[in-house]
Amino acid sequence: MTSFVGIDVSKRKLDVALLLPEGRYRLSGFGNDAAGFAALARWLDKTVPQGRHSVHTCMEATGTYHEALALWLHEHGVKVSLVNPAQIKHFLASEMVRHKTDGGDAQGLARFAQRHQPAAWVPPTPTVRALQALVARVHAVEAMRQSERNRLDVAHESVRPSIQDIIASLERTLQQLNQQIEHTIDDDPDLHRRQELLDTIPGLGTKTIPTLLAYIGEPSRFTSVKALIAYCKLAPCIRQSGSSLDKRRGTHPMGRSEIKRALYFPAMVAGQHNPLLAVFWQRMQANNKPGKLVVEACMHKLLSIAFGVLRSGRPFDPAYPASQRA
Repeated sequence: MTSFVGIDVSKRKLDVALLLPEGRYRLSGFGNDAAGFAALARWLDKTVPQGRHSVHTCMEATGTYHEALALWLHEHGVKVSLVNPAQIKHFLASEMVRHKTDGGDAQGLARFAQRHQPAAWVPPTPTVRALQALVARVHAVEAMRQSERNRLDVAHESVRPSIQDIIASLERTLQQLNQQIEHTIDDDPDLHRRQELLDTIPGLGTKTIPTLLAYIGEPSRFTSVKALIAYCKLAPCIRQSGSSLDKRRGTHPMGRSEIKRALYFPAMVAGQHNPLLAVFWQRMQANNKPGKLVVEACMHKLLSIAFGVLRSGRPFDPAYPASQRA
């Protein structure tokens, strides 16, 4: 018999709710650290008749505070599900829950797990986790460098040398991080193989491919190319009701913005040099489609091609039948 446990995670603490068979809850709290994880495991073994291995835990995938706990539970034989916070928000709204507390959120997560049986989370490999951290750090350092460059344009002469020193330091850091990314991929046979496959797609380069490898992870975890496109924030956003509402507002805001940002300029390059996307680009321009819409449509197609190449294990071939690419 499976027991369902909801865990509301914050920076310093875990609010835990065990859903009992009669519909009541047993609540507890633990620290969000290694000692707290061990105390949670002991509490589950003591409280759940069948022990921790019969438990299905559910938590929201928000920020990074949940990652260490999810990995610890998985490594210690506890089933873990990470769900989109929007799902929980709408689930609680459908139950007419009016108050928001940490304990109430934990109870809602337990009810959600019981009712919807979300899929078990499979953690990425240690190498992929390292690649994710490196790619995220590169994006953060690039943002800091751009901020300093913007300051340099309007800076007083007295502070310009200081800003230039910071920019030079950030550029050295970026060079070191990119070397680490290159070595991380080269040292992992699976990542290296996937990098070589993506490298055959015109438009994808050395900056974009590590981002795709880091955030897509194992492509088999996506049931279809549509699931990947939604995950990457590229699904169309359509709002239509009766005759008074009919809006198409670009792409839906839900998803990982990192991949969407990484694909913007590659899509523009692919629109000129990728034989499949160039025809599509020219056709949309001939139909007077807005420039941003053309680029987003090419991002959509470029991601579909990347997914097909990764799933099939075949290098990019513009003559490959369209029906078999994904």
